[in-house]
Amino acid sequence: MTSREGLMAIAEELKAARRVAIAAHLNPDGDCIGSALAMRLILRKLGKEADVFDRDKVPDNLMFLAGADTVRPLGDAEGAYDALLCVDCAELSRIVSFAVPGQKEQLDRLMGLCARVLQIDHHPTNPLYGDVQAVDGSAAATCVLIHDLMGMLGVEADREIAECLYTGISTDTGNFLQDNTNEDALRVVAAIQHTGFSQAELGRRLFAERRPEQVALITRALQTLRYDARGAVTCMMLTRSDFEETGALSEDADTIVNFGRDIRGVHMAMLARETEDGVKMSLRSIAPYQVNGVAKAFGGGGHEQASGCTVRGMSLKDAADAVFLALQKALEEQT
Repeated sequence: MTSREGLMAIAEELKAARRVAIAAHLNPDGDCIGSALAMRLILRKLGKEADVFDRDKVPDNLMFLAGADTVRPLGDAEGAYDALLCVDCAELSRIVSFAVPGQKEQLDRLMGLCARVLQIDHHPTNPLYGDVQAVDGSAAATCVLIHDLMGMLGVEADREIAECLYTGISTDTGNFLQDNTNEDALRVVAAIQHTGFSQAELGRRLFAERRPEQVALITRALQTLRYDARGAVTCMMLTRSDFEETGALSEDADTIVNFGRDIRGVHMAMLARETEDGVKMSLRSIAPYQVNGVAKAFGGGGHEQASGCTVRGMSLKDAADAVFLALQKALEEQT
């Protein structure tokens, strides 16, 4: 089944549904939250009841999106749903951490309340779980697929939906600076211009505005910056105490890895940070170099130039050293 056929099948499922649960992934980013909230608005336009669930709270810089304050913890789900729609979730283990006691049970409970499991995603590593899938690894963002589904459902974009879609596409393309910025991504951006949303305002909120606590966290990360022997791979680290002492939030670290990637002569970069789930790795590269193979080797996945994984059972330093070495080997193989 092609992604378009999958979207058409999901459209039919949603047309028949009365009540839909929408699942977003842990540590949600702009595409994840943009997709989930856009679907909530689209379904509400169709007269459906739609609830968005996430293990983690919506990042502060995305709270301006319509419906962000309605996102609920997974454990809050009540009553029967006709469908569970998973958006931007490359696999079920991205919705919760299976390594944290009790979280898989929360997901199992939510799935048990839902008659069908549907998914819309753009990660090429997706194993195609659920009853109906619409997965397109060539899509720049899941929000591109959400826009196409919206048309199949006969819903017209308004300003609130457009802001959600633009947020997802712009953040997953690095403000349209990454190689995954393709014709379809720009097609969707052009198609929603009539709604009157401000690209300049969204760009400032998403890419230019920083909290003082985030600036302090960036300073901590940059102090750990190291290079490989060729100066082509960088590594930074953040401890849990770095977050506690600066007052920074988890989402404040989301783009820090880009500081290591954007140095002249660097092809690959990583940020390792301590979390309750383990050592979370953010991996980035400049095309044509790819980091998704390294992420997969450590139990993660993602895109060729933007991937991640979580290493468990190792200290921050040991985990960082292991992934740093793997990136260097990957670069040698790709050069």
